[in-house]
Amino acid sequence: MGEKVNFSLFPTVVIVGRANVGKSTLFNKIIGKRISIVHDSCGVTRDRVFGEFEWNNRKFNLIDTGGLEFNSDDFVKFLIEKQVNFAVESADVVLFVVDSKSGLLELDKNIAFMLRKNKKSVIVCVNKVDKPDDNLSVSEFYSLGFSDIIPVSSVHGHGTGDLLDLICERIPVRDQTGMPDCIKISVLGRPNVGKSSIVNRICNQERSIVADFSGTTRDSIDTFLENNNKNYLIIDTAGIRRNHSINSDIEKYSVFRALDSVERSDICLVIIDASEEITAQDSKIAGISKKYNKACVILVNKWDKLESNSQNILKIQDKIKKFFKFLSYAPVLYISAKTGRNFEKIFLIINKTYEEFSKRISTGILNSFLKNIIVNTPPPSIKGKQLRIYYMTQTGIRPPTFVFFVNKSRLFHFSYQRHIENRLRESFGFEGTPIRFIIRQKGEIPETKFDEFQEDN
Repeated sequence: MGEKVNFSLFPTVVIVGRANVGKSTLFNKIIGKRISIVHDSCGVTRDRVFGEFEWNNRKFNLIDTGGLEFNSDDFVKFLIEKQVNFAVESADVVLFVVDSKSGLLELDKNIAFMLRKNKKSVIVCVNKVDKPDDNLSVSEFYSLGFSDIIPVSSVHGHGTGDLLDLICERIPVRDQTGMPDCIKISVLGRPNVGKSSIVNRICNQERSIVADFSGTTRDSIDTFLENNNKNYLIIDTAGIRRNHSINSDIEKYSVFRALDSVERSDICLVIIDASEEITAQDSKIAGISKKYNKACVILVNKWDKLESNSQNILKIQDKIKKFFKFLSYAPVLYISAKTGRNFEKIFLIINKTYEEFSKRISTGILNSFLKNIIVNTPPPSIKGKQLRIYYMTQTGIRPPTFVFFVNKSRLFHFSYQRHIENRLRESFGFEGTPIRFIIRQKGEIPETKFDEFQEDN
């Protein structure tokens, strides 16, 4: 599906270690913000979590991973191990985090053995060295067989400067011209609708953990992807349940991460499960894209579980119209992450939607359009006072934003605004994107513009 998943733009540094040694805290300390979820319970991080960092004019990608536990009967822990192996394979440098408080454990030795087999450059970070006296507990970790041992405190930041200096010595020198422009896409939906399966199929690799139960994805996971010479950032997010069903701090943090992901994206892919009833929660999740003024595409997944006949299509189309009436502009695609049905169309729709999201109409064309509307459907009057629209202009894109200059903003009823929006879409498209209106009344109009348009209206 995707041509290339590419993190070679910058060198890659991967953080590994057993659970609860402070990997995510160290990740957040280096990046300088809370990207990876941190909690007192073990096993919070499951998927790989990505960040970009610069130190001494050297940039690198930093990847946080889940806690390793070999030969476990727990299926999720087995999947975490696969994710860590993927990350280590892509790494230029591995930060192997151990815990000075608990000392050297047998699991640490097993992880060290795995890293030596991969023949990667390894820096051992002895974490939780919060006081100078704690340095005495560092020496035992030299028995792991690595020469680079750095004592750090991921909570207080002690030793992180020395660690970053050493990372810059170990990472290869590459052309670091910065990340190219890309379309940023967040993937939203209820738990277990197939978000991670869709991302994995798009990227042609297991970027996210996939299991038959909900809640496997907790962090928002970024994937930089090249497809047909275009660049994309795909953000897989945690499933969003109804508020009263969210019963842990970890899940709350996951939802916050999902909302942050929407805020920094251009397009939301809203995933619906074709094998289940569409619910109000699906509608609420889709409404997030509108709330944040993002473009939207609706993907109806698991179509392989239904008979592909006109009756089923009409049934789901009717439900989508009912539950997503406020997103009538959003294109709908019926897909199957399992079989790959219609996946070749996903990037075509994304590209078209982004074009519409970025579309700009000249002021001259807009005011010709506006004059035709005023002639065919005159503005309403309220209590004998007539709305006068002097002119309109587009002031922004992503989303397309239009400013109307009128005599009284309170006369510009929402029904007439909706009428103009519908005509805008009929005339210029804007499929998949919300449209913003800003109303300015006479006192806020630049005098030259007011004089220019007053006679014409």
